[in-house]
Amino acid sequence: MHPTEKNRNPLWGNVFQSLIKKKDHSRIDLISKIPIFQELSPRELRTVSEILFDRVYEAGEDIFLTDQPGAAMFIITSGRVRILVENDDETGDSILAELEEGDFFGEIALLDSSPRSATARAVTKTEMLAIFRADLDKLIMNEPYIAARIMKQLAIVIGMRLKETNRQFTSIASKTRA
Repeated sequence: MHPTEKNRNPLWGNVFQSLIKKKDHSRIDLISKIPIFQELSPRELRTVSEILFDRVYEAGEDIFLTDQPGAAMFIITSGRVRILVENDDETGDSILAELEEGDFFGEIALLDSSPRSATARAVTKTEMLAIFRADLDKLIMNEPYIAARIMKQLAIVIGMRLKETNRQFTSIASKTRA
């Protein structure tokens, strides 16, 4: 049987279509829980799902490095990632966070290509979904309503993270004065 005939065969078509639908459904379930996408309808989530890219990193592999220009936000589908600041002295790396399935990071890269403020490194073999700023920019042009809702939620998330960072900084500063 010629490979293209396989695609016309209803049995093969159903098998492949079922696998694709299952993958899309699990993607949509996952991204619907991400605060940036929580306000989107199922149809809008499917639209966003179409611009997500699968990425796999081995244990110890860098996802991005401090000072590299940001290009994408990542959503962990399995595995663990450390966000860290590499120290030049013998004290070792400072771990800022350890993230796992369902967590996301690198969202500022959706706004601009400013340098990354930390390094992201896979702790275990890690599978992720990536959304690139260039693809979000296309979404802004083609689906401005969806993009506006994403951008609003993105602003809220970044604001919350900034407030938490300020709270932590104030706490550390007050302890060092004492």
